[in-house]
Amino acid sequence: MKWNHKYYKNLQIGVDTFSLLLSLLLAVFIKKGGFVFPKTWYDFGFILLLLVIWFLSANECKLYRNRINKKFPEEILFNAYANILFLILVSAFLFLSKSVYGDYFRFSYFISIHFGLSVAFKYFLRKRQHSAFAEGFIHDKLLIIGYNQTSIDFNKTISEHVYYGYKCVGYIDDIDEGIVNCENSVTASTTVMPYLGKLQQLEAIFQQQHIDEVLIALPQHEQNQIRKCIEICDQYNVRVRIMPQLEDLTSKTEEIDTIGLISVINLNILPLDKWENQFFKNTFDILFSLLFLILVGWWLLPIIWILVRISSKGPVIYKQERWGLNNKPIVCYKFRTMYINKTPISFEQTSRNDPRITPLGKFLRKFSLDELPQFWNVLKGEMSVVGPRPHPTPMNIASKETVNNYLKRHIIKPGITGWAQINGCRGEVRTHQEMEQRVNFDLYYIHRWSFTLDLQIILQTIIKMLRDQGAY
Repeated sequence: MKWNHKYYKNLQIGVDTFSLLLSLLLAVFIKKGGFVFPKTWYDFGFILLLLVIWFLSANECKLYRNRINKKFPEEILFNAYANILFLILVSAFLFLSKSVYGDYFRFSYFISIHFGLSVAFKYFLRKRQHSAFAEGFIHDKLLIIGYNQTSIDFNKTISEHVYYGYKCVGYIDDIDEGIVNCENSVTASTTVMPYLGKLQQLEAIFQQQHIDEVLIALPQHEQNQIRKCIEICDQYNVRVRIMPQLEDLTSKTEEIDTIGLISVINLNILPLDKWENQFFKNTFDILFSLLFLILVGWWLLPIIWILVRISSKGPVIYKQERWGLNNKPIVCYKFRTMYINKTPISFEQTSRNDPRITPLGKFLRKFSLDELPQFWNVLKGEMSVVGPRPHPTPMNIASKETVNNYLKRHIIKPGITGWAQINGCRGEVRTHQEMEQRVNFDLYYIHRWSFTLDLQIILQTIIKMLRDQGAY
């Protein structure tokens, strides 16, 4: 069955409408001590006004964009943005109009209940949607144009993670079919895409079977072919996406500017090159670190300190040289999680079931509690709350000559958590490919930084900690 994005959007709108009305009812119940239902046209008019203000706020915050294939913390953040704007607008209306409805309910309760119910309902809706994808009940039929490593990786991703809602019917390319079959036999471990023909057969494929979406993964120099494929897709009302090559995605940032009436694209403009973004991120780092120390750190850090002290011999804090901004060495602080080795040995990564780790250390690493002293690194200005994780000096020396763009991850401050970590790149780096993947995630973050992305990473880090998905 075809996956209908508009249907999912309408479900979200319905969920928010129900949540808003139920939250209003509960907020009035808390204030009045009983249920009060609308009786006059003014009551219904006020409720209608609340709905209008909510959907204006949601539209302004782009709440109803399709995020079914995004991580749920992103949905939570945009829901929070919409609620904050809704709070401001309704508060302004009640204050300026001197409306009597402000006395009917506690507005803080109303907003809190609405936010909680909306997030809970949407989480349930998303899980049901993912279940339908996994069971093959609904999906989008996808055709890939172009056979290369990027399209192969994309097909592998949507095949392994069915919650994206895609089913690849095959691909077309002007590459010789014999070469394709040979490559498919070499890469038999991955999901093989059926070969459907050459590019000129695109229109015939549309006539033979229904296609919901086309992904174009052709090289940039084939502009004429790309343009022709888009024109054919437009004729058959098929959605089109263009996938850049991996190196374009991770090593460049684009910013559109105008000179007169002419648009130009500036490449390699980093978001954190702008002083206002740097100031905003640095200010957030300091405030977040202080907030953590005031609310949690003042009691949690001493407890861990005492447990480490009495559980094994050695210093409580482990200091290790790592590389920070612009490849400058910094001293990174952690709670010690290993036994003290009296005979120094060369650098060795921590592995699963490593005998060097203490029993308490296993628990601390499991929930990433050993990283908490790095908030002191943040307050010293050496690290950020979110950024590429700093690697030990021996690992940097070994990787800088073998991994493409490795040192580019040091053009911003390292972080306590990062985009690579929440995407599964944690613990021991066993292969060259794993290090390249980690670097690509770091470069993606550097070139796509935003305050929203930082908040999403922090939220996902907390969720992973609670789900016991820490390092080992």
